[in-house]
Amino acid sequence: MPPVFPTPANHYAWGLGCEGWHLLQDPALHVIQERVPPGQSERRHRHGAAQQFFFILRGEAVLELDGAAHRLQAGEGLHVPPGRPHQFLNPTDAPVDFLVISSPTTRGDREDLD
Repeated sequence: MPPVFPTPANHYAWGLGCEGWHLLQDPALHVIQERVPPGQSERRHRHGAAQQFFFILRGEAVLELDGAAHRLQAGEGLHVPPGRPHQFLNPTDAPVDFLVISSPTTRGDREDLD
């Protein structure tokens, strides 16, 4: 298999100026790279079956998990077990780039809480 990297073909937009790239789409394993601009966040939510691992590539972010805020910097990550409410936020003045690794895929497995 050839190497995988962000391209226009695997790009998607979400939220206000947020974007992502599907790097691996498999029912058992989903890997995406995302970028969240300063001051933006995703909606608080949970997944019934999928566990996720968030890994910061560049910048800083806050990952709220079960009501506790975890500040993450480049080179750090956090595991989100299935069913646990969480929200990714960028409270800084610079974009944050990160990986989200989900097993199984989160497609059809998301419940927004706000």
